[in-house]
Amino acid sequence: MKQYDVIIKPVLTEKSYADIANKKYTFVVKKDAKKPEIKKAVEAIFGVKVQKVNTTNVRGKEKSQDRGRTHGFTPSYKKAYVTLTADSKSIEFFDSLS
Repeated sequence: MKQYDVIIKPVLTEKSYADIANKKYTFVVKKDAKKPEIKKAVEAIFGVKVQKVNTTNVRGKEKSQDRGRTHGFTPSYKKAYVTLTADSKSIEFFDSLS
């Protein structure tokens, strides 16, 4: 698996914005990506040093359409919380957002 295939997109929510000051970043990653793969991908793509990676599997929410006649689920995905070391530089992509 290539490094650019591991990270799908950043998560841009109020909670993730609050963690940017503490050098914690949130990404949506491939479902089968492991923590060491995520760590290597973030270090290679953004040129930073990663201290810790936490992951969680997010289940899809149930959705109904047309007044309850049809229902289904939104897609499930995997989320990674990446913490950088104290001496590492921040990720420039997120600097412009906060």
